[in-house]
Amino acid sequence: MKILVINGPNINMLGIRELGIYGKDSFDTLCGNIRKYADKNGVEVKLYQSNHEGCLVDEIQAAYGVFDGIVINPGAYTHTSVALLDAVKAVSIPTVEVHISDVSSREEFRQISYIRAACVKTISGHGIDGYTEAMEFLINNYGDKK
Repeated sequence: MKILVINGPNINMLGIRELGIYGKDSFDTLCGNIRKYADKNGVEVKLYQSNHEGCLVDEIQAAYGVFDGIVINPGAYTHTSVALLDAVKAVSIPTVEVHISDVSSREEFRQISYIRAACVKTISGHGIDGYTEAMEFLINNYGDKK
């Protein structure tokens, strides 16, 4: 199975920004955990991060015909980007939306997720472990075993 893990704006600042919300784990720790989980489970993984909406759209489009699943933390674009929604819908790759914090307990504007309409699952508030949970879900439901 091949999984693309996409991170949107400011996720590269983990371990630096708002520690009370996002925790002390760094972006490098997150990436290391994902790679370790992928290796352990025989999954080919690509990690991608950008602060630019169009670059994220380009990466989703480039996944068509290449990847079996996508794990995406769109960051702030969760609440603003119809373009990311349309890109995920266009490629029809099973996609899991991940949020490190529990967005349901945060500001009112964070209650809206445009991309969720195109996702097969949302994992929120499980810290960086949410990424490996998302990968496990994709493996179990869309992997070669199915």
